[in-house]
Amino acid sequence: MILGAGPAGLVLGNLLLAAGVDCLIVERQSRAHVEQRARAGFLAANTVRILTANGLADGLLANGQQHDTCAFRTDSGEFELGYRDLGRREVHTVYPQQDLVRDLVAEFLARGGELRFETAAIGISGLDGDRPEVLTQGPDGARRLLHGRFVAGCDGRHGLARTAIPEGAARRTGRDHGVSWLALLAAAPQSLAAVTYAVHQDGFAGHMARTPQVTRYYLQVEHGTDPADWTDDRVWDELQLRMRTDQYGPLHQGPILERRVLNMASDVLDPIQYGRLFLVGDAASLISPSAAKGANLAIMEAEVLAQALASQLRNGDEGPLTRYSADCLPRIWRAQEFSHWMINLLHGPAGKDDEAAFLRALQRTRLENLRTSRRHQDQFAEQYVGI
Repeated sequence: MILGAGPAGLVLGNLLLAAGVDCLIVERQSRAHVEQRARAGFLAANTVRILTANGLADGLLANGQQHDTCAFRTDSGEFELGYRDLGRREVHTVYPQQDLVRDLVAEFLARGGELRFETAAIGISGLDGDRPEVLTQGPDGARRLLHGRFVAGCDGRHGLARTAIPEGAARRTGRDHGVSWLALLAAAPQSLAAVTYAVHQDGFAGHMARTPQVTRYYLQVEHGTDPADWTDDRVWDELQLRMRTDQYGPLHQGPILERRVLNMASDVLDPIQYGRLFLVGDAASLISPSAAKGANLAIMEAEVLAQALASQLRNGDEGPLTRYSADCLPRIWRAQEFSHWMINLLHGPAGKDDEAAFLRALQRTRLENLRTSRRHQDQFAEQYVGI
Protein backbone atom coordinates (compact mmCIF):
# COMPACT_ATOMS: atom_id res chain seq x y z
CA MET A 1 0.00 0.00 0.00
CA ILE A 2 1.21 3.46 -0.91
CA LEU A 3 -0.04 6.53 0.95
CA GLY A 4 0.04 9.65 -1.21
CA ALA A 5 -0.17 10.35 -4.95
CA GLY A 6 2.57 12.91 -5.30
CA PRO A 7 5.73 12.28 -7.35
CA ALA A 8 7.14 9.91 -4.70
CA GLY A 9 4.09 7.66 -4.48
CA LEU A 10 3.35 7.69 -8.19
CA VAL A 11 6.91 6.89 -9.26
CA LEU A 12 7.06 4.12 -6.66
CA GLY A 13 3.74 2.70 -7.82
CA ASN A 14 4.74 2.74 -11.48
CA LEU A 15 8.09 1.08 -10.77
CA LEU A 16 6.44 -1.64 -8.69
CA LEU A 17 3.90 -2.40 -11.41
CA ALA A 18 6.71 -2.60 -13.96
CA ALA A 19 8.44 -5.14 -11.69
CA GLY A 20 5.28 -7.24 -11.45
CA VAL A 21 4.42 -6.16 -7.91
CA ASP A 22 0.78 -5.29 -7.19
CA CYS A 23 0.16 -2.09 -5.25
CA LEU A 24 -2.62 0.26 -4.24
CA ILE A 25 -2.28 4.04 -3.89
CA VAL A 26 -4.61 6.01 -1.64
CA GLU A 27 -4.71 9.80 -1.88
CA ARG A 28 -6.79 12.08 0.33
CA GLN A 29 -7.18 14.81 -2.30
CA SER A 30 -9.16 14.66 -5.54
CA ARG A 31 -7.56 13.81 -8.85
CA ALA A 32 -8.19 17.34 -10.09
CA HIS A 33 -6.41 18.76 -7.04
CA VAL A 34 -3.22 16.71 -7.34
CA GLU A 35 -3.04 17.26 -11.09
CA GLN A 36 -3.30 21.03 -10.73
CA ARG A 37 -1.17 21.58 -7.62
CA ALA A 38 1.77 23.79 -8.67
CA ARG A 39 5.01 22.84 -6.96
CA ALA A 40 8.66 22.41 -7.90
CA GLY A 41 9.67 21.99 -11.51
CA PHE A 42 13.46 21.54 -11.52
CA LEU A 43 14.34 17.93 -12.29
CA ALA A 44 17.92 16.78 -11.82
CA ALA A 45 19.72 14.58 -14.35
CA ASN A 46 19.35 11.51 -12.11
CA THR A 47 15.59 12.09 -11.89
CA VAL A 48 15.32 12.32 -15.66
CA ARG A 49 17.36 9.10 -15.92
CA ILE A 50 15.00 7.24 -13.57
CA LEU A 51 11.89 8.46 -15.37
CA THR A 52 13.30 7.79 -18.84
CA ALA A 53 14.60 4.32 -18.02
CA ASN A 54 11.16 3.32 -16.72
CA GLY A 55 9.00 4.71 -19.51
CA LEU A 56 7.74 7.67 -17.48
CA ALA A 57 9.37 10.56 -19.31
CA ASP A 58 7.39 11.03 -22.53
CA GLY A 59 5.88 14.33 -21.37
CA LEU A 60 9.02 15.86 -19.95
CA LEU A 61 11.14 14.79 -22.93
CA ALA A 62 8.62 16.37 -25.30
CA ASN A 63 7.85 19.53 -23.34
CA GLY A 64 10.56 20.00 -20.71
CA GLN A 65 13.12 22.75 -21.09
CA GLN A 66 16.78 22.20 -20.34
CA HIS A 67 18.43 24.81 -18.15
CA ASP A 68 22.18 24.95 -17.71
CA THR A 69 22.85 28.42 -16.32
CA CYS A 70 22.13 30.31 -13.13
CA ALA A 71 22.88 33.93 -12.36
CA PHE A 72 23.53 35.92 -9.21
CA ARG A 73 22.82 39.62 -8.76
CA THR A 74 24.40 41.44 -5.85
CA ASP A 75 25.38 44.99 -4.97
CA SER A 76 28.74 44.18 -6.59
CA GLY A 77 27.23 43.28 -9.95
CA GLU A 78 25.91 40.23 -11.81
CA PHE A 79 27.64 36.99 -12.79
CA GLU A 80 26.49 33.77 -14.46
CA LEU A 81 27.51 30.14 -13.99
CA GLY A 82 27.06 27.85 -16.96
CA TYR A 83 27.04 24.60 -15.02
CA ARG A 84 26.76 22.36 -18.10
CA ASP A 85 30.54 22.88 -18.36
CA LEU A 86 31.24 22.55 -14.63
CA GLY A 87 31.21 19.78 -12.04
CA ARG A 88 29.20 16.79 -13.28
CA ARG A 89 28.51 18.57 -16.60
CA GLU A 90 24.81 17.97 -16.20
CA VAL A 91 21.72 20.16 -16.60
CA HIS A 92 18.28 20.59 -15.08
CA THR A 93 15.09 19.84 -16.96
CA VAL A 94 12.30 22.26 -16.10
CA TYR A 95 8.94 20.49 -16.19
CA PRO A 96 6.12 21.67 -13.88
CA GLN A 97 5.32 19.18 -11.15
CA GLN A 98 1.61 19.23 -11.93
CA ASP A 99 2.39 18.11 -15.48
CA LEU A 100 4.64 15.34 -14.22
CA VAL A 101 1.99 14.18 -11.75
CA ARG A 102 -0.63 14.16 -14.51
CA ASP A 103 1.67 11.97 -16.63
CA LEU A 104 2.39 9.60 -13.76
CA VAL A 105 -1.27 9.20 -12.82
CA ALA A 106 -2.21 8.38 -16.41
CA GLU A 107 0.61 5.86 -16.74
CA PHE A 108 -0.16 4.17 -13.42
CA LEU A 109 -3.78 3.69 -14.40
CA ALA A 110 -2.81 2.55 -17.90
CA ARG A 111 -0.59 -0.11 -16.34
CA GLY A 112 -3.55 -1.45 -14.40
CA GLY A 113 -2.80 0.17 -11.06
CA GLU A 114 -5.50 0.95 -8.50
CA LEU A 115 -5.57 4.54 -7.27
CA ARG A 116 -8.24 5.73 -4.83
CA PHE A 117 -8.60 9.50 -4.73
CA GLU A 118 -10.44 11.36 -1.95
CA THR A 119 -9.52 8.51 0.37
CA ALA A 120 -7.82 9.46 3.61
CA ALA A 121 -5.60 7.10 5.59
CA ILE A 122 -6.70 7.58 9.21
CA GLY A 123 -4.97 4.71 10.99
CA ILE A 124 -2.05 2.31 10.61
CA SER A 125 -1.48 -0.82 12.68
CA GLY A 126 0.38 -4.11 12.58
CA LEU A 127 3.67 -2.67 11.34
CA ASP A 128 5.58 -5.21 13.40
CA GLY A 129 3.77 -8.15 11.79
CA ASP A 130 3.51 -9.66 8.34
CA ARG A 131 0.19 -8.00 7.35
CA PRO A 132 0.05 -4.31 8.29
CA GLU A 133 -3.34 -2.64 8.12
CA VAL A 134 -4.36 0.82 6.97
CA LEU A 135 -7.76 2.20 7.98
CA THR A 136 -9.14 4.51 5.29
CA GLN A 137 -12.14 6.77 4.89
CA GLY A 138 -13.53 7.30 1.40
CA PRO A 139 -15.46 10.18 -0.14
CA ASP A 140 -18.72 8.57 0.98
CA GLY A 141 -17.55 8.60 4.59
CA ALA A 142 -17.33 4.82 4.74
CA ARG A 143 -14.34 3.33 6.54
CA ARG A 144 -12.45 0.39 5.09
CA LEU A 145 -9.58 -1.64 6.48
CA LEU A 146 -6.91 -2.44 3.91
CA HIS A 147 -4.28 -5.17 4.30
CA GLY A 148 -0.93 -5.49 2.55
CA ARG A 149 2.59 -6.81 2.90
CA PHE A 150 4.22 -3.37 3.21
CA VAL A 151 3.25 0.29 3.62
CA ALA A 152 5.06 3.13 1.83
CA GLY A 153 4.53 6.52 3.44
CA CYS A 154 4.64 9.06 0.59
CA ASP A 155 2.13 11.40 2.22
CA GLY A 156 4.36 14.31 3.25
CA ARG A 157 5.56 15.78 6.51
CA HIS A 158 2.01 16.20 7.87
CA GLY A 159 0.77 12.80 6.70
CA LEU A 160 -0.18 9.81 8.78
CA ALA A 161 2.83 7.62 7.93
CA ARG A 162 5.40 9.72 9.78
CA THR A 163 3.29 9.74 12.95
CA ALA A 164 2.88 5.95 12.83
CA ILE A 165 6.50 5.40 13.84
CA PRO A 166 6.47 4.81 17.63
CA GLU A 167 8.13 7.36 19.86
CA GLY A 168 11.76 6.48 20.35
CA ALA A 169 11.97 4.29 17.24
CA ALA A 170 13.38 7.12 15.09
CA ARG A 171 15.24 10.31 15.87
CA ARG A 172 14.00 13.54 14.34
CA THR A 173 16.56 16.31 13.90
CA GLY A 174 15.75 19.63 12.31
CA ARG A 175 16.19 23.36 12.09
CA ASP A 176 14.04 26.41 11.51
CA HIS A 177 16.24 28.60 9.33
CA GLY A 178 14.46 31.80 10.36
CA VAL A 179 13.74 32.72 6.73
CA SER A 180 10.40 32.95 4.92
CA TRP A 181 9.65 33.25 1.22
CA LEU A 182 6.58 34.55 -0.55
CA ALA A 183 6.23 31.99 -3.37
CA LEU A 184 4.59 33.47 -6.44
CA LEU A 185 3.35 32.21 -9.80
CA ALA A 186 2.97 34.94 -12.39
CA ALA A 187 1.10 34.71 -15.67
CA ALA A 188 4.06 36.20 -17.48
CA PRO A 189 6.84 34.77 -19.68
CA GLN A 190 10.26 34.45 -18.14
CA SER A 191 12.16 37.71 -18.09
CA LEU A 192 15.62 36.20 -17.86
CA ALA A 193 17.27 33.33 -19.71
CA ALA A 194 18.75 31.90 -16.51
CA VAL A 195 17.51 31.07 -13.05
CA THR A 196 18.45 34.23 -11.17
CA TYR A 197 19.17 34.72 -7.49
CA ALA A 198 19.14 38.33 -6.33
CA VAL A 199 20.87 39.12 -3.04
CA HIS A 200 19.63 42.47 -1.78
CA GLN A 201 19.76 44.41 1.49
CA ASP A 202 15.94 44.31 1.58
CA GLY A 203 15.89 40.53 1.20
CA PHE A 204 16.33 37.77 -1.35
CA ALA A 205 14.41 37.61 -4.65
CA GLY A 206 14.42 34.75 -7.14
CA HIS A 207 13.33 34.20 -10.75
CA MET A 208 12.71 30.63 -12.02
CA ALA A 209 11.18 29.67 -15.35
CA ARG A 210 8.27 27.22 -15.34
CA THR A 211 6.49 27.32 -18.74
CA PRO A 212 6.57 29.77 -21.66
CA GLN A 213 3.54 31.50 -20.12
CA VAL A 214 4.23 31.17 -16.37
CA THR A 215 7.19 32.18 -14.21
CA ARG A 216 7.96 31.35 -10.58
CA TYR A 217 9.22 34.17 -8.36
CA TYR A 218 10.26 34.25 -4.72
CA LEU A 219 10.50 37.16 -2.31
CA GLN A 220 11.97 36.97 1.16
CA VAL A 221 9.41 38.22 3.70
CA GLU A 222 9.03 38.41 7.45
CA HIS A 223 7.78 35.45 9.46
CA GLY A 224 4.02 35.61 9.87
CA THR A 225 3.42 37.47 6.60
CA ASP A 226 -0.12 37.24 5.22
CA PRO A 227 0.13 36.59 1.46
CA ALA A 228 -3.09 38.59 0.95
CA ASP A 229 -1.22 41.72 2.04
CA TRP A 230 0.92 41.49 -1.10
CA THR A 231 -1.05 43.02 -3.94
CA ASP A 232 0.11 42.52 -7.51
CA ASP A 233 1.48 46.07 -7.62
CA ARG A 234 3.39 45.58 -4.39
CA VAL A 235 4.85 42.29 -5.63
CA TRP A 236 6.11 43.77 -8.89
CA ASP A 237 7.48 46.89 -7.21
CA GLU A 238 9.50 44.78 -4.79
CA LEU A 239 10.69 42.34 -7.44
CA GLN A 240 11.93 45.19 -9.62
CA LEU A 241 13.74 46.77 -6.68
CA ARG A 242 15.49 43.61 -5.47
CA MET A 243 16.29 42.34 -8.95
CA ARG A 244 17.74 45.75 -9.81
CA THR A 245 15.77 46.26 -12.98
CA ASP A 246 17.04 49.83 -13.14
CA GLN A 247 20.44 48.29 -13.97
CA TYR A 248 19.51 45.14 -15.87
CA GLY A 249 16.19 45.85 -17.56
CA PRO A 250 12.50 45.39 -16.71
CA LEU A 251 10.63 42.20 -15.89
CA HIS A 252 7.74 40.87 -17.94
CA GLN A 253 4.69 41.44 -15.75
CA GLY A 254 1.31 39.76 -15.50
CA PRO A 255 -1.34 38.74 -12.97
CA ILE A 256 -0.15 36.85 -9.89
CA LEU A 257 -1.82 33.44 -10.06
CA GLU A 258 -0.62 32.10 -6.71
CA ARG A 259 0.92 33.57 -3.57
CA ARG A 260 1.79 31.55 -0.48
CA VAL A 261 4.37 31.80 2.28
CA LEU A 262 7.07 29.16 2.75
CA ASN A 263 8.92 29.04 6.04
CA MET A 264 12.42 27.66 5.51
CA ALA A 265 12.68 24.60 7.74
CA SER A 266 14.45 21.27 7.45
CA ASP A 267 14.25 17.96 9.28
CA VAL A 268 15.37 14.35 8.88
CA LEU A 269 14.11 11.15 10.46
CA ASP A 270 16.65 8.43 11.18
CA PRO A 271 15.91 5.69 10.34
CA ILE A 272 13.27 6.29 7.67
CA GLN A 273 11.72 2.86 8.16
CA TYR A 274 10.02 0.94 10.92
CA GLY A 275 8.89 -2.65 10.64
CA ARG A 276 6.89 -2.89 7.41
CA LEU A 277 6.66 0.90 6.99
CA PHE A 278 9.03 2.85 4.71
CA LEU A 279 9.03 6.65 4.37
CA VAL A 280 9.67 8.42 1.07
CA GLY A 281 9.97 12.11 0.18
CA ASP A 282 8.88 14.78 2.66
CA ALA A 283 7.62 12.08 5.02
CA ALA A 284 11.24 10.98 5.42
CA SER A 285 12.98 14.34 5.30
CA LEU A 286 11.80 17.90 4.81
CA ILE A 287 14.23 20.06 2.89
CA SER A 288 14.06 23.78 2.20
CA PRO A 289 13.31 24.77 -1.43
CA SER A 290 16.47 26.87 -1.63
CA ALA A 291 18.28 24.25 -3.74
CA ALA A 292 15.39 22.48 -5.56
CA LYS A 293 16.13 19.07 -4.03
CA GLY A 294 12.78 17.93 -2.59
CA ALA A 295 11.16 16.19 -5.58
CA ASN A 296 14.51 14.86 -6.76
CA LEU A 297 15.22 13.25 -3.39
CA ALA A 298 11.72 11.75 -3.37
CA ILE A 299 12.15 10.13 -6.78
CA MET A 300 15.61 8.82 -5.86
CA GLU A 301 14.16 7.22 -2.72
CA ALA A 302 11.23 5.79 -4.68
CA GLU A 303 13.64 4.03 -7.04
CA VAL A 304 15.67 2.58 -4.14
CA LEU A 305 12.53 1.38 -2.36
CA ALA A 306 10.95 -0.10 -5.49
CA GLN A 307 14.05 -2.14 -6.19
CA ALA A 308 14.22 -3.30 -2.57
CA LEU A 309 10.55 -4.31 -2.44
CA ALA A 310 10.81 -6.17 -5.74
CA SER A 311 13.89 -7.99 -4.50
CA GLN A 312 12.08 -9.15 -1.38
CA LEU A 313 8.74 -10.02 -2.95
CA ARG A 314 10.11 -11.73 -6.05
CA ASN A 315 13.34 -13.26 -4.76
CA GLY A 316 12.90 -13.39 -0.99
CA ASP A 317 15.96 -11.18 -0.48
CA GLU A 318 15.42 -8.99 2.61
CA GLY A 319 18.84 -7.32 2.38
CA PRO A 320 17.95 -4.27 0.26
CA LEU A 321 14.90 -3.50 2.41
CA THR A 322 16.98 -3.76 5.56
CA ARG A 323 19.46 -1.30 4.05
CA TYR A 324 16.86 1.18 2.75
CA SER A 325 17.62 3.85 5.37
CA ALA A 326 21.37 3.30 5.16
CA ASP A 327 21.27 3.62 1.36
CA CYS A 328 19.17 6.81 1.31
CA LEU A 329 20.25 8.83 4.35
CA PRO A 330 23.78 9.75 3.19
CA ARG A 331 22.32 11.28 0.02
CA ILE A 332 19.59 13.00 2.04
CA TRP A 333 22.21 14.58 4.30
CA ARG A 334 24.35 15.72 1.35
CA ALA A 335 21.30 17.44 -0.12
CA GLN A 336 20.50 18.99 3.27
CA GLU A 337 24.04 20.31 3.60
CA PHE A 338 23.91 21.99 0.20
CA SER A 339 20.46 23.42 0.90
CA HIS A 340 21.75 24.88 4.18
CA TRP A 341 24.75 26.35 2.35
CA MET A 342 22.43 27.95 -0.21
CA ILE A 343 20.31 29.51 2.53
CA ASN A 344 23.40 31.17 3.99
CA LEU A 345 24.54 32.21 0.53
CA LEU A 346 21.27 33.93 -0.39
CA HIS A 347 20.09 35.43 2.90
CA GLY A 348 22.09 37.97 4.85
CA PRO A 349 21.38 38.48 8.55
CA ALA A 350 19.29 41.41 9.72
CA GLY A 351 20.66 43.96 12.14
CA LYS A 352 23.56 46.37 12.35
CA ASP A 353 25.61 44.86 15.16
CA ASP A 354 29.11 43.47 14.79
CA GLU A 355 27.95 39.85 14.43
CA ALA A 356 25.54 40.71 11.61
CA ALA A 357 28.29 42.68 9.85
CA PHE A 358 30.65 39.72 10.22
CA LEU A 359 28.12 37.28 8.74
CA ARG A 360 27.33 39.60 5.83
CA ALA A 361 31.06 39.81 5.08
CA LEU A 362 31.20 36.00 4.99
CA GLN A 363 28.23 35.98 2.63
CA ARG A 364 29.96 38.44 0.28
CA THR A 365 33.09 36.27 0.37
CA ARG A 366 31.12 33.13 -0.54
CA LEU A 367 29.61 34.94 -3.51
CA GLU A 368 33.00 36.27 -4.58
CA ASN A 369 34.52 32.78 -4.36
CA LEU A 370 31.68 31.49 -6.51
CA ARG A 371 32.28 34.25 -9.05
CA THR A 372 36.07 33.88 -9.32
CA SER A 373 37.17 30.37 -8.28
CA ARG A 374 36.83 27.46 -10.72
CA ARG A 375 37.21 25.02 -7.84
CA HIS A 376 34.28 26.60 -6.01
CA GLN A 377 32.25 26.66 -9.23
CA ASP A 378 32.85 22.95 -9.90
CA GLN A 379 31.85 22.03 -6.36
CA PHE A 380 28.72 24.19 -6.60
CA ALA A 381 27.71 22.69 -9.95
CA GLU A 382 28.19 19.12 -8.75
CA GLN A 383 25.91 19.66 -5.76
CA TYR A 384 23.47 21.98 -7.53
CA VAL A 385 22.51 19.42 -10.16
CA GLY A 386 23.26 16.15 -8.43
CA ILE A 387 22.22 14.31 -5.27
